[in-house]
Amino acid sequence: MSQAPMDRDEQKLAELGYKQDLSRVWSGFSNFAISFTIISILAGCFTTYGQAWNYGGPVNVSWGWPIIVGLILFVALSMSELASAYPTAGGPYWWAYKLGGAGWSWFTGWFNVIGLVAVVASVDYAAALFGSTLFSLWGLDLGVVNWADGGGLGDIFALFVALMIVHSLLNIYSSHLVALLNNISVFWHLFGFAVIVLILIFVPDRHQSVDFVFTQTLNNSGFDGGATSGLVFLLLVVPVGWLLTMYTETGYDASAHVAEETRDAEMAAAKGIWRSVFYSGVLGYVVLLAITFAAVDVDAVNEGLGYSPAIFLSAMSEGWAEIVILLALLGQVFCGMACLTSCSRTFYAFSRDRAIPGWQLWSKVDKRHVPVYAVLASAAVGVIITLPALKANEDGYQYAFFAVTTMATMGLYAAYVIPVYLRWRAGDSFQTGAWNLGSKYRWMNPIAVVWVIICLVAFSLPFSSTGVPWEDDFNGTYLNYGPIGLFGVIILVGIWWVLGANKRYTGPVRTIEFDAAMRVMEDEPPAGGSSAGD
Repeated sequence: MSQAPMDRDEQKLAELGYKQDLSRVWSGFSNFAISFTIISILAGCFTTYGQAWNYGGPVNVSWGWPIIVGLILFVALSMSELASAYPTAGGPYWWAYKLGGAGWSWFTGWFNVIGLVAVVASVDYAAALFGSTLFSLWGLDLGVVNWADGGGLGDIFALFVALMIVHSLLNIYSSHLVALLNNISVFWHLFGFAVIVLILIFVPDRHQSVDFVFTQTLNNSGFDGGATSGLVFLLLVVPVGWLLTMYTETGYDASAHVAEETRDAEMAAAKGIWRSVFYSGVLGYVVLLAITFAAVDVDAVNEGLGYSPAIFLSAMSEGWAEIVILLALLGQVFCGMACLTSCSRTFYAFSRDRAIPGWQLWSKVDKRHVPVYAVLASAAVGVIITLPALKANEDGYQYAFFAVTTMATMGLYAAYVIPVYLRWRAGDSFQTGAWNLGSKYRWMNPIAVVWVIICLVAFSLPFSSTGVPWEDDFNGTYLNYGPIGLFGVIILVGIWWVLGANKRYTGPVRTIEFDAAMRVMEDEPPAGGSSAGD
C-alpha cells in the first residue's frame, strides 16, 4: 500500500477511479488556451466562411453568428458543470457513463472519437489549403512539390501530411512544450486578429455598405433557382450556412480532455470550456464583420466559391492579401497542434477503458507521461479519412474537406449533448462539482439539447441541388458525405455493441483503489476490472 499523500486534484481523480498517469503541469490559463486555440477564429472563420456566404449570404454572418454563438453558450455552460463534477480525460463519454450507464457511454465515446479525428483532419487540411494559396502567390518551388504553377491536389495533400507529422512530433516530444505553445497561441490569435481587422478596415479603397452586410441574402446552393425567400431558402439553404459558426465554435471539450493534466481541474476545466466559447464568439464576430465589409467584388467572391482569400485578393493588393493569409495560416497551424492533443487524450482515455481495438497499445504512456501511440493513431486515421482529397470535381469543389468538416461538427456536438441530456434527466439528484449552474440547468440543458438536434438534422441535408440522388443533374461529388460517414461508423459500432461489446465494455475501468484515508491500495484493477465511478 502506498503511503504517499495526494493533493486535491490527484484525490479527485482517484475518487473517479484513476491514478495520476499524465503529467499535471497545465495551468488554468493553459487549459483555457487549448480550447481557445482549437476554436481558433483564425481557422474556422476563414476556412469555412464560404459556407455562410453561399448558404444565406452576409446575413448568415452578421445575424447568424451572434445568435448561434448565444445558443452554443448554453451547450458550453452545461458541459462546464459536468467537467467540474467529473474532471477526467474521458470527458463526455465518462460523463455519459456516470449519468446513464455503459451503453450511453459507448456511443458517446465513439461520437467523440470520430468527431475529434475528423477535426484534426479538417483543420490541418484547411491549413494546407491556405498554405498552398499563399505559396502559389509566392511562386514557391521546392522541387518535390511545386506551387510556382499554382500547385495541385498532390501538393496540397503533401503539405497536409507534413503538418500532421510536425504536430505529431510536437505532441510526442513534451506535454510542457505543447502547453507553452498553446499559451503562445492565445497571444498570436489576439495579435493576428488585431492586425487582420486593422488591415481590412484601412487598406481596401472601399467597403460594402451596412445595408449589404446586415440585409443581403445569397443562395448559391442551386436550390429553388437561387431564390432568397420562401420556405426552401429558410428551411433548407440558411440552416446549412450555420456550419460556419457551429464548426468554428467546436472542440472546446479539449478543456475537459486535458483535465488530468491541469491544476485545480474542477474549476479550471469548467471555466476553460465556457470562456473559450465566449471570447472566441466576440472576437470571431468582429473579424467576420471585417471580412464581410471587405467583400466588395461579389462576383469574384462567388467565383471563388466564397473562399475568404478570394475576398482579400479582390479587395486589396496581393502583398496585403498575403499578410492576411499568412497571419491566419499560422493560427491554423497552432489550432491543428491543439486538435491533435485533444484527440489523442480522448483516444488514450477511451482505450484505457478497453473500448477501442488494440487498447493495450493506445493506452500506454512513455517516460514523459505522453500517450505516444494514441497521438500517432489519431494522426494516421486523420490522414486516411482525408485520402479522397487527392481528387476533386471539375468545379474545384473540395468535397473531402467539407465531408470531414461536417463529420467533425456533427460527431462532436452529438457527443456534447448526450451527457447534457442525461444530466437534465438526472435533475437535482446530480452531484455538482465546485463550478455549477445551480437551478439554471433546468432551462439551459433543454435549450442545448433541442438546438443540437436541429443542427444535426440541418447538417444532414443536401448541400447542393446536384447532391440530391434522385435529381437528373445529380453529381456524386456534391453528395453530403459527412453524415453518411459519421452514422455509417456509428451503425457499425452499434452492431459491434449488440454482437458482444455490450458484455466486454461495462464502462470506464478503475486503475486505482484506495482506502478511506485516500491511500492507494492497488494500482491496477482486479481481474475483469471494475467501473470507474462505481
